[in-house]
Amino acid sequence: VQLQASGGGLVQAGGSLRLSCVASGRTQSNNGMGWFRQAPGKEREFVAAISWDGGTTYYTDSVKGRFTISRAKAQSTMRLQMNNLKPEDTAVYYCAANRRAWGTSVQSDYVYWGRGTLVTVSS
Repeated sequence: VQLQASGGGLVQAGGSLRLSCVASGRTQSNNGMGWFRQAPGKEREFVAAISWDGGTTYYTDSVKGRFTISRAKAQSTMRLQMNNLKPEDTAVYYCAANRRAWGTSVQSDYVYWGRGTLVTVSS
């Protein structure tokens, strides 16, 4: 399985971006997926996760109400809509897929990782 994240860029505080993650190869359409991010000088952290059917979602507290995770199984695509972006959201964002039916916040649960896309939010 290969994951490719895209959609990052430079945006002013208060702006929006939409990240996409496309799965190819032996796709895991029945597995949970998630977004993680790594800010400069910090460890990678959980952002959001979604179950195999898109019915259950999870968010870290700092993005609740601003970010929305979704997936389109037919297209093996997962998205992260990010609104009201803040400078502290600046990071490389990674998409990942696990072998469970649901998404989790635990990085070790994920076995497939994309290369990441850079999001920069200016103040």
